[in-house]
Amino acid sequence: MIRMETSNGNDTIMDMFEKGKVLKICAPMVRYSKLAFRSLVRKYDCDICFSPMIVASDFMRSVKARDSEFTTNESDRPLIVQFAAPDAQTLADAACVVAPFSDGVDLNCGCPQRWAMSAGFGACLINKPELVKDMVRHVRNQVDNPNYTASIKIRIHKDLRQTVDLCQKAESAGVSWITVHGRTAEERHQPVNYDAIKTIKDSVSIPVIANGDIKHLRDVESTYQLTGVDGVMAARGLLTNPAMFSGYEDTPLECIWDWVDIAIEQGTQFTCFHHHLIYMLERVSSQPERKVFNSLTSTSAVIDYLQNTYGTVHDLGA
Repeated sequence: MIRMETSNGNDTIMDMFEKGKVLKICAPMVRYSKLAFRSLVRKYDCDICFSPMIVASDFMRSVKARDSEFTTNESDRPLIVQFAAPDAQTLADAACVVAPFSDGVDLNCGCPQRWAMSAGFGACLINKPELVKDMVRHVRNQVDNPNYTASIKIRIHKDLRQTVDLCQKAESAGVSWITVHGRTAEERHQPVNYDAIKTIKDSVSIPVIANGDIKHLRDVESTYQLTGVDGVMAARGLLTNPAMFSGYEDTPLECIWDWVDIAIEQGTQFTCFHHHLIYMLERVSSQPERKVFNSLTSTSAVIDYLQNTYGTVHDLGA
């Protein structure tokens, strides 16, 4: 791989925050926020993309893990690589490996899954503010690029004072920005706590990103109005409609064919290629159509189905 600048010329991530617009960010999604999908959402007004969460110790242990977990290209910027790590040196080592090919690393302090918590990372880190401070400091001290960001993605505590304390401690250690998923580690589908996100935003002077239930472009503005955040991050909303940040209510046909082109060009595995399309077609297809589409087993069958059911972009006069 070659060393690359950010795609905004010489703009760093922190410069982007300075411009005063609410940044639109693609969340880290296991199996899904890989290079091909990042390439797609970048075509539709996504400002920053995250890699899927990578377990830092596995990443450092084997070349095979590095090659399968982290692929990028020259246009895949700005890019944040998210790691799960239980200690400062493992995180810093991983950050040093990806630093030439990315714009920052993010520490996962929000994954609520039991396996992550029992391994000492994910959401259990929100209860270890001193360790999080140490981890941020290690990245800051060991990556030699001063513009490289070290951020954290957290969930909230039932007692919000603990969350504010965590964020202020991280800020004192030099954290670049914080993404807040407005739910506790125990919550799944409960409403997002926007008041909590606003309280955190008001308690620190670094950029704060809101995460949770962003399903349409209008949610970006309403979340900003409720919280005053510097950016919003979407996960499921982008899977269902990768063109969401461009203002489309549902996935446009053009976006579906863009995905086909990108996935074929990048050699995306069929299962991943197909799964993304299942998400994209969820709101625009009927139950019988979905049943047929979900049972397809080859790329050529998928392309035939899309052409026969929806037509090509050229049919739109595009």
